[in-house]
Amino acid sequence: MSSSHVVPVKTYLMVFAALIFFTGLTTGVAYIDMGAFNTVVALAIAVVKMLLVVLFFMHVKYSTGLLRIIAFAGIFWLAILVTLTLADILTRHWSPASTTWGLIVPGLRGLF
Repeated sequence: MSSSHVVPVKTYLMVFAALIFFTGLTTGVAYIDMGAFNTVVALAIAVVKMLLVVLFFMHVKYSTGLLRIIAFAGIFWLAILVTLTLADILTRHWSPASTTWGLIVPGLRGLF
């Protein structure tokens, strides 16, 4: 199986420079206190870097439609897993911690 598309070296160098830039930007943003948006900005930069790697270094940009669908399905599945994880983490405060275990099992009162 041979690839008919040849990517110029200049493209690789530009993508590499962009990855270095975004890595420096991630480091710089880590020193700025933005409250709850620190994670959002860091993840946004990470997504841009991921897209650059997938599109250019993994040649998804120049591939067939089936491979693009498979790559999109992987990203979609990751989004589902992140959403379910966040749904669990963000709703943990909805149910109060049980304080009755110490009454049922003596000796566990200080643990819960």
